[in-house]
Amino acid sequence: MTNSRQRLVQSLKLVARYGLIVLNGGLICLPIKRRQVLFESFNGKDVNDNPAAIYRALVRADPRYQKTAYFSVKPSEYATLHQTYPEIQLVKRFTPRWVALMARAEFWVLNSRLPNWWHANRHTTTIQTWHGTPLKKLGADIEHVAMKGTTTAQYHADFVTAANRWDYLIAPNQYSQDIFKRAFGYRGKFLPIGYPRNDVLYTADQPAQVAAIKRRLLGAVTGPVVTYAPTWRDDTAVRPGVYQFDLPFDLGEFFRHVPADTHLVIRPHYLVKDQIDIRGYESRVTILAEADIADIYLITDLLITDYSSVMFDFANLKRPQLFFAYDLAHYRDQLRGFYFDYSPNDLPGPLVTDAPAFYAQLDAWSQAGRFPAYAQQQAAFYRRFCEWETGTASRRVANLIMTGKDDGQ
Repeated sequence: MTNSRQRLVQSLKLVARYGLIVLNGGLICLPIKRRQVLFESFNGKDVNDNPAAIYRALVRADPRYQKTAYFSVKPSEYATLHQTYPEIQLVKRFTPRWVALMARAEFWVLNSRLPNWWHANRHTTTIQTWHGTPLKKLGADIEHVAMKGTTTAQYHADFVTAANRWDYLIAPNQYSQDIFKRAFGYRGKFLPIGYPRNDVLYTADQPAQVAAIKRRLLGAVTGPVVTYAPTWRDDTAVRPGVYQFDLPFDLGEFFRHVPADTHLVIRPHYLVKDQIDIRGYESRVTILAEADIADIYLITDLLITDYSSVMFDFANLKRPQLFFAYDLAHYRDQLRGFYFDYSPNDLPGPLVTDAPAFYAQLDAWSQAGRFPAYAQQQAAFYRRFCEWETGTASRRVANLIMTGKDDGQ
């Protein structure tokens, strides 16, 4: 795209934004509409995570909300999501209809930030669910923000401004609540209830239900399931929008160190899902980039990860985890700082940094089905990060939306 065309596109975007701001400014002066609720997950990329769990609990509790609750989605995702979720009312983000619905909504339920130039009706209540227990530093705790178009100081200020427009912020554990309060500069009310998206890990962890999910996702697989879910590495760009991804272990060697009927699930970031080479192992490896992550947890016997927040959610199931941090020094010291000591003392399973040690731990798991030497660390990790989880968070937020009160149960 030429520079002149880029300037034209940018100008048109600014004009469109200004028009939406003007429209919003007029509409937010009108009264809110009872039971009108706008949900949004990851800036409209999908219908998932905590907002989706709350939406479903709300509609179960009061079916009238199926006609008055909406999911905000990116226009580029609308057709796919409409086909996937025909029972949910979707609205295209940053369109006049979206503006009108947002401006008069009784509640917004979000898991990430809206732009600071967007304002709410003063009678709209915003419930921020956020989207994970933090291992990596966030908000005002990030010492150096390497993001195009902003400075570290401006990024910090913008984050604090956004956070102080939230009326409620869900905290999955005390550790997260303490970090959110500081890193977001948050002064609103916390909901210390665990994550709504994790309720299913308590309500659906039954043999028949797990078997049904396994058949739906993997077909006839009956043996153990090992899931590899690495974190996103934003320094692997080959060119703008294109990222490389190389498995840090050999598939042939992997299968020599696990039970013969083991199936490997790879849960990658969506930007690299097409870069993974599983040729020759298609019958033993499945890439699940779009499946509900909770469903993947439920069918997983061993989780392999590195610095991803999946470690905290999966810990609710009290199943073994293996941490393969092959680039630990680089990730910790150059990309993102950590909030706690990322070591075997803090982690609920073995930490390895090279392939030989990785295969040795797979041998240990294959023999025992767990990591007995890490039983105490696993229990301590559960107490620290999962004790607020009761399987009722979605219902409690739904009750707050219906009654305006948190029932405290």
